[in-house]
This record gives sequence, C-alpha cells and structure tokens, in this order.
Amino acid sequence: MQTLKIPFKPELESKTLAEIAANIDEFGVSEMIEQVNWIQQYPYKPLTTFTLARSKTSLFIKFRVRGNLLKASYSTDQSPVHEDSCVEFFCQLPNKDYYFNFEFNCIGTCSAKRRKSRTEAVEPFSLEELKTIQRFPSIGRRAFNEMQGIFEWELTVEIPFQLIDIDAENIPEKIRANFHKCADDTDSPHFVSWMPIHSPQPDFHRPEFFGDIYF
Repeated sequence: MQTLKIPFKPELESKTLAEIAANIDEFGVSEMIEQVNWIQQYPYKPLTTFTLARSKTSLFIKFRVRGNLLKASYSTDQSPVHEDSCVEFFCQLPNKDYYFNFEFNCIGTCSAKRRKSRTEAVEPFSLEELKTIQRFPSIGRRAFNEMQGIFEWELTVEIPFQLIDIDAENIPEKIRANFHKCADDTDSPHFVSWMPIHSPQPDFHRPEFFGDIYF
C-alpha cells in the first residue's frame, strides 16, 4: 500500500499562491501519476506529477503535466472539466462512507462534490464554496479549444481543510486519496492514476483503491 507524508509548513499562511507554486518543489513531497489501468483501451500516458504540502488550515497541491494535447473548453465551475485536459484529487476521511472529488481543468476550472459513488452525489459544492479554492494555473484562465502539439503546464491549488470536513484544530492522522490525469473528450483520451485501480472499465470513483496520506 502506497503512503505519503505531507510536510507541514505553517508559514504558507502568509504566502501568495503564486509564491507557493514557485517554491513548493523545494519543501513538498512529490509523486508520479503513472498507473495506466486500462492499457488496452487507453494506453496514452502524459508525464504527470503532483506535489503536496499543508499549512494549519489548507492543503496545497501542485500538478505538473507534459503531454501532446491541450484543451480547456470550460471556464465556469461545476462544468464537466474531466472532458478537458484535467487533473483530479479524490479523498476520503477515516471511517466515512462518503468521499470528495475535486476535478480541475488546465486553466483551474473546478468541479467538486461530496459523493457516495460515481452515480450518487450526496452534495455538490456551491459556487460560493468553490470560490474558497484558490488556483494558480501557469497558462492563465482563458478557455480555448483543443490544440495539438507538445505542451507543459502546471496548476497549483489551495483546498481549505474545512471544505473536506477537517477541523484545523483536530487534524486526523491520515486521509485516503487518489490523484488522476484524464481528458475524456479529446483526440487522446486517457485515464491515469497515482494508485492502481482494478476495475473492468475506467472508473476513478473507487475509494477502495485509495492510498494513505499522512498528516
């Protein structure tokens, strides 16, 4: 079972997200998103990493992607951003029967819900709640149609702990999580994850395959 330990950096509370994006590689913990779970149907694997750190009140994630297409057709939160060039963070607190899915396209547009399964959303986040997620995309926030070529991009996000039901004064020992790279509605659809997923068809909504992330 893969595990990660998130570095605690209280000084991040006083930094801008642009400053954190520029320096998180120096103090964060990094991993590859490289599990091609459905290789016969979807063999393409963009080069993708994520880097984690936390403050007292927030989780910071920096995604870095290098691939052969780029698409960002959605600029309004709670749109189906998984159809674009997309990175994702799914997480579940200990002993809970629900989990959270945070999905971001390459310009930072977010779709997020509290869920029990792929088909059962307990509670979508409101647009006001999603505004509390700070985002710093390296390619800006303007939407565009699919482009072919070799592209590199980064996205750094700050997710407040309160949004995932974590009390900053009572941080749990760990959560369970997975990280994904996808682009469903493109010329090179792909479904890549940090932790392997053992299902017949592409399905990221499988918390039984999440890995442990320690605080």
